[in-house]
Amino acid sequence: MGNIYAYYALPHPPIIIPEVGRGEETAIQETIDAFYQVSNEVADLKPDTVIMVTPHGPVFQDAVAIMRDMEIGGSMRRFRAPQVRFKNKIDMDLTDEILDMAQKMGIPTVEITKSSEKKYGVSCELDHGSMVPMYFINQKYSDYQLVHITYGLLSPEQLYQFGICVKKAVEQIQRSVVFIASGDLSHRLIKEGPYEFSPYGEKFDSEIRSLLEQGDVHGVLNMDTTMVREAGECALRSYYILLGALDSCEFKGQTLSYQGTFGVGYLVMRFDVRTAKQQNPYVRLARASLTHYLLQGDYMSIPSYVTQEMRNQKRSAFVTLKKSGNLRGCIGTIKPVTNSLAEEIIRNAVEAGTCDPRFPPVTKEELKYLEISVDVLTEPEPAQFNQLDPKKYGIIVRSGYRSGLLLPDLEGVDTAEEQLYIALKKAGISPRSPYSIEKFQVIRYREEKP
Repeated sequence: MGNIYAYYALPHPPIIIPEVGRGEETAIQETIDAFYQVSNEVADLKPDTVIMVTPHGPVFQDAVAIMRDMEIGGSMRRFRAPQVRFKNKIDMDLTDEILDMAQKMGIPTVEITKSSEKKYGVSCELDHGSMVPMYFINQKYSDYQLVHITYGLLSPEQLYQFGICVKKAVEQIQRSVVFIASGDLSHRLIKEGPYEFSPYGEKFDSEIRSLLEQGDVHGVLNMDTTMVREAGECALRSYYILLGALDSCEFKGQTLSYQGTFGVGYLVMRFDVRTAKQQNPYVRLARASLTHYLLQGDYMSIPSYVTQEMRNQKRSAFVTLKKSGNLRGCIGTIKPVTNSLAEEIIRNAVEAGTCDPRFPPVTKEELKYLEISVDVLTEPEPAQFNQLDPKKYGIIVRSGYRSGLLLPDLEGVDTAEEQLYIALKKAGISPRSPYSIEKFQVIRYREEKP
């Protein structure tokens, strides 16, 4: 399986290239140093492919543009440095897989080739949004293929979904990948800058940096539209796609440098992603499922970090949500209703957050405050009252069409009498009616404390 091994947000000021800046680039030396740090990290990874998302290729109102020629080239001639030239092979297999995934998910795309550039009135060559990051990467490592993507003027949700398409495509192709979201922050930071000053510029740059550093996807997708419009930026849509490619991952952004010397915000950021080893896949999947549903409105697919056991076993599971130590939702199944334990967790996480009749639906804003646990049930077996132990066993009571379940080791449930009474009450079964008892055990998975 392929994997994205590193994610970066990079700016693209042409002046940073010495052949263009002719000495002026030293005014943003911190940005230069950060670029070289990134290029060294990419060289250490030796990726097969670099995925580049840029604002400055062919931009369409209603589609994402993807270069689909065997090879793509370009130069910095527009910036008085025609001698700075680039040529790269396109990773056609990965490009085609991304296009196929996007079609399946209903994300409109346009293929740009030498034969189609006249049709669309665009150029099938590298843009400076790609070439500036490539300039520094190529000095340390150049043995990579390229996937070249230009974002379209689609909704944040559509671009996020396209990022998910990219992630899924990488998982299907045997490639090691580095993902780069190219874009500059506000172009309106100072009155002496090349663009009209706006007080929203500095505010935007500060907020987007903070949100990315916190890994706050919801916050990025829901930034104030007036601030975004007035900031005059070209990075946010690239970031939407990057965040989609990080879907289901916990991450933090690490700012390697930020400068606004020339009146434009130049952010170099690395995204540190928590691996499956650092977080239990059961609770990771439950949180990712609820998060995906609240942000996207549909059920997520099974992600790559899910174990084969979770994919192959059919097991019952409960997902429990708590907030400030208090129950916020709990839904599960007595018998499996899906094809795998992974699907059971995906479904029940959403149900716990949106369908528990005791509570209002969980909001997007609450996600970061929730504590999530997953209980995987063993096969229930018939039991007598004297075999019950509320700390060790959960119970299921049945009478006719009524049934009730109580998980083991619940706070405030210390005796078998209490456990049985609560289970019967939940089921609406009178203690004087005939009923059967089953017992089961659970394997409980809790989120690790940071």
